[in-house]
Amino acid sequence: MHIYPRLKDIREDNDKTQAEIAALLCTTQQQYYKYEAGLRELPIHHLITLAKYYNVSADYLIGLIDTPKKLH
Repeated sequence: MHIYPRLKDIREDNDKTQAEIAALLCTTQQQYYKYEAGLRELPIHHLITLAKYYNVSADYLIGLIDTPKKLH
C-alpha cells in the first residue's frame, strides 16, 4: 500500500478535514492536498507529527504494516 491513500483514510476515519490537518502541520490546505494526492513527498517531520497526532506508528502511515500499532 502506498502512503498517500493511508493519509486520507486515517484523516477521514478521525473526522478531520484537510484544512485541520494542514493547520496542525503549519502548512496550507493546498499543500496538504498535494501530500494526500501523491503530488508532493511528505517531509519526515510531518510524518512524525502525524504519527504522534493519530497515535499510530510511522510504519502504519507509510504502509509497511497493515494493522495500526499505538505509540503509547
